[in-house]
Amino acid sequence: MPITLIIIAITCIVSFMAFKNSRLMNDLILWPPAITKQREYHRLVTYGLVHADFGHLLFNMFTLYFFGQEMEGFFAARLGNFGFVLFYIGGLVISILPTYLKNRTNPNYRSLGASGAVSAVLFSYILLEPWQRIIVLVIPMPAIVYALLYTGYSIYMDRRGQGNINHSAHLWGAAYGVAFTLLVDPRVLPYFLSALLNPGIR
Repeated sequence: MPITLIIIAITCIVSFMAFKNSRLMNDLILWPPAITKQREYHRLVTYGLVHADFGHLLFNMFTLYFFGQEMEGFFAARLGNFGFVLFYIGGLVISILPTYLKNRTNPNYRSLGASGAVSAVLFSYILLEPWQRIIVLVIPMPAIVYALLYTGYSIYMDRRGQGNINHSAHLWGAAYGVAFTLLVDPRVLPYFLSALLNPGIR
């Protein structure tokens, strides 16, 4: 079974369990004081296994399903069978670290959801297929156009600091996805730049 599907299955099972079990939710969610004072470092990963509601879970897992399997093959060819697991877990940790450091003494802050790691997967995919047509809220557009819109929107919303969505995690996840992919295979950069000059939208 593809590792992507295993990640999706585990995330869905744990999220559904946490929907009905507040204690489990509290044990897994990113709560900075638990890390700072109680050294519960597992929360830097387990927060990505729980979600706010079914819609939140569905959006993240559908995105992971559509793009994860192709990136799984990419990383497996370069890092071995567990390369994608390494990449995904790294996405969870790196995307949330700035948020954790900013709120490490804030007992009222909590964060959850796999969005940061999913952003890493999506932006890694965009490096390989910048002109691939994807569907965003029933609107087809090239992946690179979506990347620009997504990044601009996330920066704008992060600066506003309103709402319950951690836009900072989205941005850091995206940056991590790009950086990790280029570190693993630097040849991706000239390929990406060449692809941009040949916008054959598919």
